[in-house]
Amino acid sequence: MLSTMIGKLVDGSTREKLKEFGERVVNGGSISREEANWLFALEDTADIFDLLSWANRIREHYKGNKIHLCSIVNAKAGACSENCSFCAQSAFHQTGSPRYGFVDPEPVLEAAEEANKHGVTAVGLVAAWKGLNEGPMLDEVCDRIRDLKKTTKTRPDASLGIIKSQKVADRLKEAGLECYGHNLETSRRFFPSQCTTHTYEDRIETIGYLKKAGIKICSGGIIGMGETRQDRCDLAFALKEVGANVVPINILNPIPGTPFADKPKLPPMEILKTIACFRFILPKKEIMIAGGRTVNLRDMQSMIFMAGASALMVGNYLTTLNQPVEKDLQMLKDLGLDPSWDKHDFVDQEDETSACGCSQAETAKTAAV
Repeated sequence: MLSTMIGKLVDGSTREKLKEFGERVVNGGSISREEANWLFALEDTADIFDLLSWANRIREHYKGNKIHLCSIVNAKAGACSENCSFCAQSAFHQTGSPRYGFVDPEPVLEAAEEANKHGVTAVGLVAAWKGLNEGPMLDEVCDRIRDLKKTTKTRPDASLGIIKSQKVADRLKEAGLECYGHNLETSRRFFPSQCTTHTYEDRIETIGYLKKAGIKICSGGIIGMGETRQDRCDLAFALKEVGANVVPINILNPIPGTPFADKPKLPPMEILKTIACFRFILPKKEIMIAGGRTVNLRDMQSMIFMAGASALMVGNYLTTLNQPVEKDLQMLKDLGLDPSWDKHDFVDQEDETSACGCSQAETAKTAAV
């Protein structure tokens, strides 16, 4: 079925089709799901470079040369009750990942100060648990958010799992939270292949509570878990539908002890093509490259911006190391890109109240890889 749809689109050269789609998006239009699946199916290296070139034009048109930086702090590590197959912090997997309870204020403030020193806009509190309910832990989380908001220039964001109550979302908003990370992770079809202890619908419901509270949404997923290209396309359109403000793309870093430990790594060109396709589908959103970029892209990391990325996770991840922040900053300087992002520099052009550049979100627990 998909091959039949794709075949209908190859009337005229691939270059002409890419030009047609690219110009349409730059001029404020959009591409259809059928057209997007055609982009994801491109195989020829020369065609992929044409795709990247147009993705770069789209990024520059809507985002200029500004690159948003964010980082995370592991606020509660390990022993997570969920069985996400990519995650080193799941209690179901024997990975040797660190385990500790909710952190004291001092380490969180130190992480924020370090981030602020490097011009990082947002620091996300990330907790390895199923979700957040009303009670003493919510009180403590809100205290951390207030502390961050009043003591540093770095904006506090959070990724705290599933929310089942509007009251919880409202409390987070009242504490000063502007953006919440909650990844859809993958397509609705593939989701049960990577997690069975909660559902895709649980995640959609959580995003609904947060949006109703007036909190911006940082939501994306992980590629390289064994999903198809069509699954990646479906994820991009699902993120468009839920109105994600920031879209983190993580690349699976297979962790020994997890069910996905033996998954083959995606080729760098497939990763770059995926980023470019997301830029075509979500032209006005912040597309952030997060977990797994160093181990999967290696010397090709700088090409993520040509592929359409406009945001970058910097600093270490939760269970694995990233390259030094200074190296990322030098990479941006060499590319002529400006990391001095300010919340007033950009708004989501489909929602002028939005100025979120958020924490990496749920896969921070993760593949984090």
